[in-house]
Amino acid sequence: MIKGFRDFILRGNVLDLAVAVIIGAAFSAIVNSLVKDIITPLIAAVVGKPDFSALVLHLNGGVVTYGNFLNAVVSFLMLAAVVYFFIVAPANALMAKMSKPAPAAEPTTKACPQCLSEIPLAASRCKACGQPV
Repeated sequence: MIKGFRDFILRGNVLDLAVAVIIGAAFSAIVNSLVKDIITPLIAAVVGKPDFSALVLHLNGGVVTYGNFLNAVVSFLMLAAVVYFFIVAPANALMAKMSKPAPAAEPTTKACPQCLSEIPLAASRCKACGQPV
């Protein structure tokens, strides 16, 4: 049982996934900082607020901080754009460049010169008209 668990953990795709999660978390922190420290202040300068997190709605004594939600949405969109344009699109282009087109299949039939029906390559007479080929 322990050997099976060890084999599972040391399988290549599990280790790759663990590395991807760790790198993804670190990259997410960078993108969140970019959004929080650079992007939202620039957008907020147009709106007139110092930061989206300052946008709140007071309802019956409760506070709805929709500015934090806007920060999260912008952060998600930035992260998705970076992942797509810097990882997915180049990987797809590389895979398309590396993949070879499938070789054309050899024809197994030929056309009869008399009636133009399809006959096997090894045939000596047409099955439709009886013409020797």
